[in-house]
Amino acid sequence: MIEIEARPYPYALPPGRTALVVIDMQRDFIEPGGFGDALGNDVTRLEAIIPTVAGLIALFRRKGWPVIHTRESHDPDLGDCPPAKRLRGGGTLRIGDAGPMGRILVRGEPGNAIIDACAPVEGEIVVDKPGKGMFWHTDIHARLDELGITHLVFAGVTTEVCVQTSMREANDRGFECLLIEDATESYFPQFKASAVEMIVAQGAIVGWATPLAKLEEAVG
Repeated sequence: MIEIEARPYPYALPPGRTALVVIDMQRDFIEPGGFGDALGNDVTRLEAIIPTVAGLIALFRRKGWPVIHTRESHDPDLGDCPPAKRLRGGGTLRIGDAGPMGRILVRGEPGNAIIDACAPVEGEIVVDKPGKGMFWHTDIHARLDELGITHLVFAGVTTEVCVQTSMREANDRGFECLLIEDATESYFPQFKASAVEMIVAQGAIVGWATPLAKLEEAVG
């Protein structure tokens, strides 16, 4: 075990049983002209974490530890996107509508791609998830079991929605979860802060949190 300084107390990381999960680092959420931008959000907040997320991915690749990428995405016919999701909100664009980078959150469209700086390489798992959480209507739990993974390190966007949802799902399934605080972000700073505190509350009720520097220091 590698002990990592974290909140609310040190996180024990088993090198051969730990994978990185990078949540939804997609053009539609991060770049101007994407879905996040169309909803009136300040995407520069998400852009700012790109170097840290890329550095975290590079660390896991150097160690030879598994890296998993998720994309929130839907079939072109939107058969996996219920109206309760598609029709929510008051933005100018909805899921499936044509935007500057193609149809919003539709698989295969340019905006649905993971940004170049964090793009998967050959051999890394990519999970196309139709919901906010990484386990709903995906096969990732079985794939993690096949790899012998028991511990998950999380990064990506947004902290309070898809990242926290995925961490809660993972916790319910028995995985020990660590959030890299400076490798996740929200359009709303107060939402990120609240989500992190909810995760580490009550003795790590959902998981642990630490900055990338502490992880790097511990694993070398």
